[in-house]
Amino acid sequence: MIEQGQNIPASVLSELTADGMQTYSTNDLFSNKKVVVFAVPGAFTPTCSASHLPGFVTLADKIKAQGVDEIFCVSVNDAFVMKFWGEAHNAEEIRMLGDGDASFTKALGLEMNTESFGGVRSQRYAMIVENGIVKTLNLEEPKTFEVSKAEVILELL
Repeated sequence: MIEQGQNIPASVLSELTADGMQTYSTNDLFSNKKVVVFAVPGAFTPTCSASHLPGFVTLADKIKAQGVDEIFCVSVNDAFVMKFWGEAHNAEEIRMLGDGDASFTKALGLEMNTESFGGVRSQRYAMIVENGIVKTLNLEEPKTFEVSKAEVILELL
């Protein structure tokens, strides 16, 4: 599992933009930037839609005011789902990145098996990453939502 002080592993994430489907290397996404990343088990799922994403939408400006260049929401969903989930929550200040094959999540060592609702998914977490190095990793215990909230991350910045 990824730990504080380690580099984000090489992988790819996708995003549906006005220019179509875009695929980005993690090197391009994280180099020379301060980024907040939060990951959810699934788009349109209860806690993710009712609390996790909305918290970051509400606090995006305050988070960015602390020197954060970008906020990424990652889920083991395709980029189409991520785009429409972001639109449903007015997540204009957040990049909605799909990890459709879970390769990024697996490279981080943060996958979990949710056989009952989707197979391999991401554990719930939030990270502060500076120039590709994990400075803070707040990983939730199963079925909790405490340490990866936008409010907690804002306090850590």
